[in-house]
Amino acid sequence: MGAYTELTAAGVTTRDAAGLTGVSRATATRRRARTAPGPRTAVEPANRLSRVERERVLEVLNSDEFVDQPPAQVYATLLERGVYLCSIATMYRILAAAAQVKERRRQARHPARAIPELMADGSGQVYTWDITKLPGPAKGVYYDAYVMLDVYSRYIVGAHVHARESGPLAEEMMKEIFGVHGVPTVVHADRGTSMTSKPVAALLADLGVTRSHSRPSVSNDNPYSEAWFKTLKYAPVFPDRFGSLADARAFMAGFVETYNHGHRHTGIGLHTPADVHYGHAATVSQQRSAALAAARATHPERFSTTALNAFVGPKTSRYIENLAGKAKAAQVGEDVWHLVPGLDAEQYAGALRSRLS
Repeated sequence: MGAYTELTAAGVTTRDAAGLTGVSRATATRRRARTAPGPRTAVEPANRLSRVERERVLEVLNSDEFVDQPPAQVYATLLERGVYLCSIATMYRILAAAAQVKERRRQARHPARAIPELMADGSGQVYTWDITKLPGPAKGVYYDAYVMLDVYSRYIVGAHVHARESGPLAEEMMKEIFGVHGVPTVVHADRGTSMTSKPVAALLADLGVTRSHSRPSVSNDNPYSEAWFKTLKYAPVFPDRFGSLADARAFMAGFVETYNHGHRHTGIGLHTPADVHYGHAATVSQQRSAALAAARATHPERFSTTALNAFVGPKTSRYIENLAGKAKAAQVGEDVWHLVPGLDAEQYAGALRSRLS
């Protein structure tokens, strides 16, 4: 390769040099390209500010007069005084080199908001509500559905449909619901304008109800309402549009009735919200256990699980204990626990908890 380079440097053509040295021109070209280039001398731009000039610009930007001003404001102010130091972009580059390109004013610090916890061990204690849009008869026309549900039973205690969203309408809905189902301990909602409106806040304060709100822009903090809206809008019977406000109200009334009394909710042990809300869940569980016991007795080979798995219920110890206590209070212990003779309500709840954990 060295001979090839010397020949080409002496003026011999690359073809002749390749023939004389036995090195192909392609190989010689590749090897020459891989040769490390020599050190490059950095060429400083002619318009670059000197070190002294850059220090002067930084000194002006950090002066008492301009320390709180952005470079554009400083640039304009100096030009009005007949002073030109550099362009706005150069000011930013100088500040960046000094690690000062950031908000230089003191920023407000907001403490982290706590995640709301909605805990209930019985119906009528914690309500959650929200508003969703229902498509109207034409594009851009929507109706507002106000829906409030009981967190413990998932029972829809109220569903109103209006042509607009407002705090007074929400207040009217709550008064009606509280008059029928009683005043809860806690009412949870997101931070929409109606949820934080003065009429709603004043009503809840007068009734001694604790207000709970989701964190800003966190829909997961109101999961019960959001999940119900998905159940509503993904239902096969949900229409593409409602012909009128009356149609929307009629549909919501029918859907809520079917949901409350016919929808077996996985979050409450495949019971209907109405059964849990009105205390019928223990009786329904008794009927299910009896049916499973009869089937097991008829065809034991078809069941690979123990009798305890015949209970259909949510995997939460609080709900199991509550249901067991209600069954015992109703004096149906022997009927409910007949699959596990000799266990009282407390022992049965413990056995269920160990099986479901």
